[in-house]
Amino acid sequence: MLHRVAIFTLITAFSLSTTPSIACTGISLKAEDGAAIRGRTLEFGFPMGSNVIVIPAGKEFSGTLPDGGKGLTYTTRYGIVGADALNLPVILDGINDQGLAVGLFYFPGYASFTPVTADNAKRALAPHEFGLWVLANFATVDEVKAGVKDIVLVPTPAKGLGSPQGAVAPAHFFIQDKSGKSIAIEPVDNTLKVHDAPLGIMTNAPTYDWHMTNLNNYLNLSVKDVDSEKLGPVTLNAVSSGFGLHGLPGDFTSPSRFVRAAIFGQAATPNPKAEDAVFSAFHILNQFDIPKGSVINASVGSAQPETTEWTSVSDLKNLRWYFRTFEDQSIRMVDLKEALEAAKGAIMTISMESKQPFANVSADVESGN
Repeated sequence: MLHRVAIFTLITAFSLSTTPSIACTGISLKAEDGAAIRGRTLEFGFPMGSNVIVIPAGKEFSGTLPDGGKGLTYTTRYGIVGADALNLPVILDGINDQGLAVGLFYFPGYASFTPVTADNAKRALAPHEFGLWVLANFATVDEVKAGVKDIVLVPTPAKGLGSPQGAVAPAHFFIQDKSGKSIAIEPVDNTLKVHDAPLGIMTNAPTYDWHMTNLNNYLNLSVKDVDSEKLGPVTLNAVSSGFGLHGLPGDFTSPSRFVRAAIFGQAATPNPKAEDAVFSAFHILNQFDIPKGSVINASVGSAQPETTEWTSVSDLKNLRWYFRTFEDQSIRMVDLKEALEAAKGAIMTISMESKQPFANVSADVESGN
């Protein structure tokens, strides 16, 4: 027992000394009624304090420079709903009234941002401000592709991230429109590199093209069961179902989650309607939940257990943003149009905090046959 404890302690110490594996995972589905559905988990080694934020069209925002000055100033063209963070007017994940969706994903060790100059200051945004800017200004993926050529991301800290002064959020971004077309945008080599994302999936570092190349290592995986196989004169028989996916990586690293997201997303059975696909997305995303205590890291601040803080699913056809949280697995929905009407032209929030209800069905007995 002492030997096993010593090994566990060594492994834990090693994991705390390495790059934190912030384990956000994104997937996409398409319903038979044409609805594009995208979902993601949000994990971080520091509580993000998210609420749902509702932002109407016609609101002015400015990018923030590292010295506190103003960067790019713009006015929202579209209404927005999604998850904010740290009591800041930002979007970690959300949709706009044109059916465009954006998600921010942690990108440690690879993100690089552009130094501020007199020439680019008026085109500058902080990394954590990028999601709001996208949803405020664009309706399609193609528009975003063109628009990112005109901005720079600069190393401005997000206040409250790890400390009152904050830290720069090394993020990359996943964007999808209501047609189902997807792209990944990554700040590398001081520029914003755009990748087409035909599988509609996203995790974290390394870069998106690395993940797509890594999929070639899993050509053997199949959802079709293998019942038996000949090995010379011997017949080997499967001891259980699921042998087609034997070897599917099951750990919480970003490369492993990318492979699982690709397999589960492409293998999902057809869903007739958007709502069916929403539930299917939540079921798939269950595969990426982190049981509290299974991953310990120190992304910012002191080391603590990483958890799936919340999971969201977006219906880009019907403009609905669904979510559940670590404390409440009940699925809640925000209808973008209804939320904008309720906000009456103001920026408003909806609390994501709640406790899981338990339904006592003990008395719901029925007579047997």
